[in-house]
Amino acid sequence: MHDVSGQRKLAYWLVLLAAGGTFALSMGSRQSMGLFLPGLNTSTGLGLGSISLAFAFGQLWWGLTQPIAGAIADRYGPGRVLVAGALLAALGTFITPYMTTTLGLIFAIGVVAAGGSGLAGPAVLVAATMRMIPAEKRGVATGIVNAAGSFGQFAVAPLAAFWIVALGWGNAMQAVGLIVLLALPAAWVLRGSGAPVRGAVTAPGEKPQGTRAAVAEAFRNRSYLLLTAGFFVCGFHVALLAIHLPGMVAACGLPPQWGGWALAMLGLFNIIGSLAVGWATQRWRMKSLLVLLYAARAVFVLAFLAAPKTGPVVLVFAAVMGLTYLATVPPTAGLVAKFFGPANMATLFGLVMLTHQIGAFVGTWLGGKVFEWTGAYDWAWYVDIVLAVGAALIHLPIREAPLVPVARPAVA
Repeated sequence: MHDVSGQRKLAYWLVLLAAGGTFALSMGSRQSMGLFLPGLNTSTGLGLGSISLAFAFGQLWWGLTQPIAGAIADRYGPGRVLVAGALLAALGTFITPYMTTTLGLIFAIGVVAAGGSGLAGPAVLVAATMRMIPAEKRGVATGIVNAAGSFGQFAVAPLAAFWIVALGWGNAMQAVGLIVLLALPAAWVLRGSGAPVRGAVTAPGEKPQGTRAAVAEAFRNRSYLLLTAGFFVCGFHVALLAIHLPGMVAACGLPPQWGGWALAMLGLFNIIGSLAVGWATQRWRMKSLLVLLYAARAVFVLAFLAAPKTGPVVLVFAAVMGLTYLATVPPTAGLVAKFFGPANMATLFGLVMLTHQIGAFVGTWLGGKVFEWTGAYDWAWYVDIVLAVGAALIHLPIREAPLVPVARPAVA
């Protein structure tokens, strides 16, 4: 009996290592792309607005692939989906330096690389983790996977900044892309067909629900729709930081290294925020945590706009933003699982992630256009503050109690 318990614990940690490692590599590569904006702009001469459009399309396409990847993973298992994702993400990033037109950048960054990152993204990884982890540990497990993604950003961003100086931006971007291939062995660990591992908690007599029926049920659920709308704001905020924070640092007259360290601080402190919120989801109402996180973002951004723009201030801002950066994922994913269970989790959370990435598209594109129009990012941050306050308010009416499944007549 003791040996069986030990094997289960080993299996759980192996799942977390595989999912977290994959998220770390894909997130680290993807969230470091803002460092290459100046090199792309200088090399292509396309202008920040056109390049931002390519990155913005990537944000949108990354979101569009989430429910598709989730539906495939729910039915056939995540293994093949993760392999395809890693290969495409590496390929798209590797060919980006050879692109000299806006359409070329949209294809490389916005279609191939972003699509690959979406296939190996949180919808598949979080759902695979939740299916293979006992229900009472899912909040903490999701926080660990989410924190691993932030650790990847913390580790890769300074490395990318160093490579840009040592190798040139093109070679550095290709090296960052190839890092994603290290995630391929994790696909074998997470290759299962979607059935929970021994020890996972499932409802007695639970009947699997088809994808189409699950989506229809979700779209009739007011709380799910409110949760999805709020995650739009998260996408706007995260993309504005990830893509334009290095440019904002440069606009303040600071050396480029500060931009790399600012992204690293985002990743480092999001590890703390994700683990803390993952732990808190087991103890407090998840919708209340989301209200707190969105409200905190508005306060932090407002304080930063009023502060002097020095290097230490930028790092402190990145640190406090990191505490809330992706900490919204554990309670958001937890609410989806609480409403509908883990059976169609990848599909339903993938749809939430799609809305997140529509917000990311708007944040990425608007950040570049605002800078072109005004020569600064201030008005983009004003929009971010208003949206964060709105997101905090929109979570208040959410009903956190799990839905009572509709009884289905027995079939002889």
